[in-house]
Amino acid sequence: MMRRLFSFAFVWMCCFTGRAQNPFITSMYTADPSAHVWADGRLYVYASHDIAPARGCDLMDQYHVFSTDDMVHWKDHGEVLRASQVPWGRPEGGFMWAPDCAYKNGTYYLYFPHPSGSEWNKTWKIGVATSKQPAGGFTVQGYIKGLESMIDPCVFVDDDGQAYLYYGGGGTCKGGKLKDNMTEIADTMQPMQGLEDFHEASWVHKRNGVYYLSYSDNHDSAGQHNRMRYATSNSPLGPWKSQGIYMDPTDSYTNHGSIVSYKGQWYAFYHTSALSHFDWLRSICVDKLYYNADGTIQKVVRTGGNEGVKVPDSKP
Repeated sequence: MMRRLFSFAFVWMCCFTGRAQNPFITSMYTADPSAHVWADGRLYVYASHDIAPARGCDLMDQYHVFSTDDMVHWKDHGEVLRASQVPWGRPEGGFMWAPDCAYKNGTYYLYFPHPSGSEWNKTWKIGVATSKQPAGGFTVQGYIKGLESMIDPCVFVDDDGQAYLYYGGGGTCKGGKLKDNMTEIADTMQPMQGLEDFHEASWVHKRNGVYYLSYSDNHDSAGQHNRMRYATSNSPLGPWKSQGIYMDPTDSYTNHGSIVSYKGQWYAFYHTSALSHFDWLRSICVDKLYYNADGTIQKVVRTGGNEGVKVPDSKP
């Protein structure tokens, strides 16, 4: 009887809130959610994979894709890429950090950072894998030449079809145009001017003709963790006007988010450590995001659930 009541309450809550409980993936540890809506009408999330026992972020070695058509039921499409499939990659593997995906002219492009040498922090490359499907069949094509050793690629395709690449870390964020082939930069990458306290995790979206660049800041002192900030511009390459914080720190040392509209509602994706209570075993979450009349973003109200759920140990 109690189980039946719990099941009824869970279903009622999902229907009432229009989404599943947070974290919404509990079968494995996941981080860095990059959310996109493709032409088939589904919302897809491209996520990195924290592997236990974590020693920081060095064992992260695989990407998984999840999708939904109702924000309640999620399908795990499985692993789509790992370090051993990267021909130019570091022999020791690991270090498959936050990815992103873009679509253009019938092809899906998976962008990911991965070092090419044992000195991982000095040899980051932004790799590109392609597929005709949104959630599988990706083949590594190489890496984008001419970039600095930085992480967190984000690719934004504007209404006119022009694609822009953003990346950075350690206080630096740069952006620039991609060529039509989506695998080469069209010009020199330039610093994004006007960002306040940028740390990493750049993400660009557009609403009502305004460009929004969101990111993680450096608020990591006195036991506090990264906050999510954003800035706006009338141009995809800035200059940007800082608009403040749209998400307070979570229980995880890091945060990495994406913002997307689906079926008329905007959502903020992010990660926490709600399942593991350990910084480097993270889990992806989503909550509704709202705008004020002037286009500024209201602070996201995070919701929780599933605390204490046992996630199976992940093996490399």
